[in-house]
Amino acid sequence: MTDSHSFFLEGYIIDNTKRERILQSAISVFSEQGLEKTKVADIVKQAGIAQGTFYLYFHSKYALIPSIAEKLLDDILNIMDERVAAEQPFDKKIDAIVDATFDITAEYKDVLALCYSGLSLSGALQEWEKIYEPYYRWMDHLLEDAVEKQEIRPGIRIRITSKMLIGVMEESAEQVYLFDEQYNDSTEYREELKLFIVQGLK
Repeated sequence: MTDSHSFFLEGYIIDNTKRERILQSAISVFSEQGLEKTKVADIVKQAGIAQGTFYLYFHSKYALIPSIAEKLLDDILNIMDERVAAEQPFDKKIDAIVDATFDITAEYKDVLALCYSGLSLSGALQEWEKIYEPYYRWMDHLLEDAVEKQEIRPGIRIRITSKMLIGVMEESAEQVYLFDEQYNDSTEYREELKLFIVQGLK
């Protein structure tokens, strides 16, 4: 009998805590050495597991990247749930979402850069839509609620708008933390983005 941290895969009992250790180790080693220079042996050494155990979960180091991206998105959604309250008016929700997006990007910038380069190198960019589906649904619900409360204009295309909002928020945060090394203060970016979103949806 297995506990909540385990499941069966091809006749083996797979422990999710080991999978988590592999992911955490990979994030650390990739960030330090880069994707190309990292070997599976480096990851398992830091994780404290046998190399054969690694291959029960992932067939290569590149196969880790979608799982790292998915883990990162889970963390993002947890933070959004903590910061965005149902009773807040729409503009305050946008304030919280924008600030959370910038804060998360600042904290995870090395991992985000890793995910982008890794998915591109592994040819798995199509995985993004699947990985982002829970975030799209989360944003869909927020927009639907705002339309119902007449806080934003009716008739918007919910899913398209969700994708656009997430895209512009992430792109703005990445501009500050990944690409514009001379720009140390994100305040102006945040404030302009909040106005842009709220005014565009009124």
